Amino acid sequence: MRKAICCGEVVLDILMKDGNPLSANPGGSSFNSAVSLGRSGVHTVFVGETGDDEAGALVRDFLRDNGVDTSCVKRNAGHKTNLSLAFLDEHNDAHYSFYRDEPAERDDFLLPDINPDDVLVFGSYFAVAPALRGQMMRLLEKARAAGAIIYYDVNFRSSHARDLSVLRPSITHNIADSDIVRASREDLDNAFGGMEPDCPRFIRTDGPGSISLRDGLLKAEYPVAKIETVSTIGAGDSFNAGVACALIKEGVSRRELLGGLDRKVWDAIIGRAQAFSAACCRSMENYIPKYS
Repeated sequence: MRKAICCGEVVLDILMKDGNPLSANPGGSSFNSAVSLGRSGVHTVFVGETGDDEAGALVRDFLRDNGVDTSCVKRNAGHKTNLSLAFLDEHNDAHYSFYRDEPAERDDFLLPDINPDDVLVFGSYFAVAPALRGQMMRLLEKARAAGAIIYYDVNFRSSHARDLSVLRPSITHNIADSDIVRASREDLDNAFGGMEPDCPRFIRTDGPGSISLRDGLLKAEYPVAKIETVSTIGAGDSFNAGVACALIKEGVSRRELLGGLDRKVWDAIIGRAQAFSAACCRSMENYIPKYS
């Protein structure tokens, strides 16, 4: 059975609006993707770490309750699970404050078995953090050697712009190692001065704006339907999950992907990604609804 492997940070998101807490959800970019994938019925493994505390236990239980394999979730003994406050503005877009308790010395990731045509989803600062770079490289090397499809979400925020000169080589390496790369317009502005990266298959998103696809000579634009949003937290992460879900459920192999996909196949992939993202935006959670 093909599976999705999501690697990334774990945080407990406390959602705030008008100075009041609304909800508390386990989160993190690839974590959110893993939950959406698990809820969609895809066999999913999450690679990451939590603190050795009650919040960490809550996170691991939450993953299992949503169909995600936690055998590669490492506990950092003596440390607490990371926390974020997500403040929603008048448009229900989120602005974050993070509180971290991480060990100075990081142990190796617990890596799952990876098989041909599995889909690895990774991205955000976690994918380029200097303290984790060696571990991330080992995961990418294992995925590439196994013949997995590698999907990278650049997800580079302005809060890390001051470190761009240090982080850019890792971003560039991740792009070169990946079969599909996604970035928002904001990511492109922050990481590349608005330019698109040099890669064979690229998806650009722009919030409520249109989605651009480039696959070799194939170029396509997809409009985004207007919807009433409750929260945009996890919208991009659920989009990523939709792509991974479609690759598996549409039976797309890495060989077929590298050879160039038919426009109808891309329509199905982007359509599922849009549906996942829209479903997330209509929810107070960071993922698609459990029975969507």
